[in-house]
Amino acid sequence: MLTLVLSVALAAEPAAVAGAQSFLDDYHSLFLRLYTLDANASWDAATDVSPLNEGRATAASQATAAFVGDPRIIAEARAWKARSAELTPLQVRQLDAILYAAGDAPGDQTLLVNTRIAAETRLRGVQDAFEYCLEARDAAGKCPHPLSANDIDEKLGTSVDVAERLKVWTAAKEIGVPLKGGLAELRTLRNDVARKSGYSSYFGYQVSEYGMTADEMMALLDQLNRDMAPLYKELHTWTKRKLAARYGQPVPAGDIPAHWLPNRWGQEWGGLVDGVDLDPYFADKKPEWITKSAEQFYVSLGFPALPPVFWEKSDLFPVPDGQTRHKNSHASAWHLDLDGDIRSLMSIQPDANWFGTAHHELGHIYYYVSYTRPEVPPVLRRGANRAFHEGIGELANVAAFQPAYLRQMGIVPKNHKVDPVKQLLKEALEQTVAFVPFATGTMSRFEYELYEKELPADQFQARWWAIVGQYQGIAVPDAARLADAAACDACTKTHVIDDPAQYYDYALATVIKYQLHEHIARKILKQDPHDCNYYDNKEVGAFLRGILEKGSTEDWRKVLRDATGEELSTRAMVAHFEPLRKWLEKENKKAR
Repeated sequence: MLTLVLSVALAAEPAAVAGAQSFLDDYHSLFLRLYTLDANASWDAATDVSPLNEGRATAASQATAAFVGDPRIIAEARAWKARSAELTPLQVRQLDAILYAAGDAPGDQTLLVNTRIAAETRLRGVQDAFEYCLEARDAAGKCPHPLSANDIDEKLGTSVDVAERLKVWTAAKEIGVPLKGGLAELRTLRNDVARKSGYSSYFGYQVSEYGMTADEMMALLDQLNRDMAPLYKELHTWTKRKLAARYGQPVPAGDIPAHWLPNRWGQEWGGLVDGVDLDPYFADKKPEWITKSAEQFYVSLGFPALPPVFWEKSDLFPVPDGQTRHKNSHASAWHLDLDGDIRSLMSIQPDANWFGTAHHELGHIYYYVSYTRPEVPPVLRRGANRAFHEGIGELANVAAFQPAYLRQMGIVPKNHKVDPVKQLLKEALEQTVAFVPFATGTMSRFEYELYEKELPADQFQARWWAIVGQYQGIAVPDAARLADAAACDACTKTHVIDDPAQYYDYALATVIKYQLHEHIARKILKQDPHDCNYYDNKEVGAFLRGILEKGSTEDWRKVLRDATGEELSTRAMVAHFEPLRKWLEKENKKAR
């Protein structure tokens, strides 16, 4: 180690280091001010959807884009990058981050960038303000009794009436109609910007943050999907029979009808395992307790309590009855100044899903807390890669539902026992196995073709369902939807609009979380990965902090190797579910 440090020190030229640092310091000074204004404007637009807030968010984003894409900044960053051998590794990583950010907003294309930002903000506003409706709308297009996203999810999670389910599912897809034209416009604008910066497409630009090409990422995702295919096939077969019995319908010969599933996109198949429903245990809890218990999980590991600003400025609960304010329905964590202003946007209700979601979102929050320190420059206050941020959140979700932890928290009785196969089945259906083909296949393949292959708008609908069938084995309920010129069922997934070309982050995060979980359970806790308890273990906290506090100061592959001793691999995930695969295989054979 000493030899390495000395060699790096000798390689760095003092004059070059000082010059580059002066550039970086000047950059950060302006960047932080603009980032904070931009983030606050976006927060206002997400928590109070209105034309005024959308306009402010657009203006702030355009100002940030003008700065990060300033041709003079790009030229100077490139000039210093050309002298990488004379600089410190940390300086080189900062230059890479600056140039990556510039790739999304090249300053010699200001009009194009501003047009794209305005279109993105406008479409987010349409998405956030949309009212779901089961009834006929009035002449102005308003719904007499609008439904929230939570209402839609509740009905799809509980109704056993196939006709009612189809009505609700169809209503959930209405939002795609006003979004379709906007997505086609955004695809062109995003691609134009990315290609002006030298990338193959907007998808290729986003993937480049991993040090990969678009085709290399798709090859990796397809391999991950193949690794999980034997288990997914058995789970799919079991689920078809379970749903057919629930609805009193014949077992489909092939794909599962989309409206049979409890999730609008078939990415989670919850509510199918008897005896493991945890919602009744949350019936006497308050929404505030959900967040406080998630905070206590991290505090018990040695992390600090959340700062007052989190509680003062977060938007954690559904909009109260009587208020006309609309807010984004997607749970998220926010680092508004890359310093101490950390917040979360949720709509917490006292149930098991929100218990897990709160642990997940605070995983992001504590990532922010951990890498916000002088040793990590502002432009590197990010995850080791984007998947790491999601992986840490998902790791906390896994930890939140370990039986030992649920007993520790008093959520279930001390003598509460869970059938280990049922527990794995629930986890596979609701968190992992049902999700992997959606993330590695459906979303990533559609967005790859959308951007990299410039999929025509008149093929959005048919191609989306072809991909859904290929990867998830799910069928459109009514074949007539495939020819509906106005429909865009892909557009109904919020990430396609406002978090584009990054859904593989969730796929990679799923792989990473099992690698980290297995290491924590077996190497630190010396416990079964299927029933372990992170709570109050400071060694677990130190292990996690060792990852989180680095931000993106090191290559993500090195961070993963240093933490687990292995490269990115589905090995831990496949091993975790191997008892379930064997059980499903036997059950499916018995039913034939």
